[in-house]
Parts: sequence; structure tokens; C-alpha cells
Amino acid sequence: MPDRRDPTRDLLDAVRHLVRALRLSHHEAEQRVGLSAAQLFVLQTLDEQGPLSLKEVAERTATDPSSVSVVVGRLVDESLVHRQRSPRDARRAELSLTRKARGVLAKAPPPVAQRALVDAVAALTARERDTLSRLMWRVVTAMGAGRGAPEMFFEGGARARAPRKRRKQDGS
Repeated sequence: MPDRRDPTRDLLDAVRHLVRALRLSHHEAEQRVGLSAAQLFVLQTLDEQGPLSLKEVAERTATDPSSVSVVVGRLVDESLVHRQRSPRDARRAELSLTRKARGVLAKAPPPVAQRALVDAVAALTARERDTLSRLMWRVVTAMGAGRGAPEMFFEGGARARAPRKRRKQDGS
């Protein structure tokens, strides 16, 4: 629990707990199914609410559409997500899970920490979300860290380009 005598430490400890939960969730997703937590978050969102458009996935994951697009592209490349024209509206592309994705989800850990974070933030009042957002952006700006569209958690870098295949060691 927070030690109200040092609000700076309390805030940083809360951020540390959030980052730790996100990191552990990412590590578990990689270990269990060879996907990043962001990729698993998108698959779980499509499983729960799909088929969805890219915009709807972005809304439901509370993520910038350009960042979701990168993750979805990787999932399409790995035959985990199918992109098709909507039967109801030819202008709309819908994303749905493939049979391969359903197999991955059967082995996947429970919903990733990103879902818990989105749900926890959504449970705040509108005023609390507005205050928290404004204050966090002041910190981000002061750090000089607010450039470009933010990536989904732990999705950046070479390791996230595609799901990793485990290699068997040949013993030599």
C-alpha cells in the first residue's frame, strides 16, 4: 500500500507496479504461445468481440489505430487473423480469427494485463480519467517522451515483428 508521506515515491511505485504487471504478462505470452502481449491482446479482443474493423479493435484496446495496424499486420502475416470485406458493407474490412489463432488461444494465458489496465481506467469516472490523463501527459512532456504514435505495450523492436518459433537444440 502507498506510504502517503512520500507522494513522489508512491506515484513511481504505482508506475513500477503497472510496468511490472505489463512486462510479466508479455513474458508469459511469449513463453506460452510465442506472441507478444500486444498480439495476444488483439487476438483475445477479436475472440471476445469479433469480427471487428481495425478502428473498432483500436477503440476496444484504447490504442492508436496506426499502432494496432502494425500488430494486426503481423498477425495477418502469421495467418492468425483474416482480413476480409464485410458482407454487410463492402467498404468495411473486417478482422476475424483463423483456426490457427483459435488453437493459439486455447494454449494462451488468461487475458493479458493490458485488458486489466484498459478496464481499470474505464472504471474511473470521466473526471478522474481526464485528471489522470492531463497529469500523465504533463509528465510525458516533461520527459520529452511523447513523440510519435505510441506503440502497443511491449510491441516495439525486432522481437515483435513476428511470433517466435522455438528451436530445438541439436546438442552439438
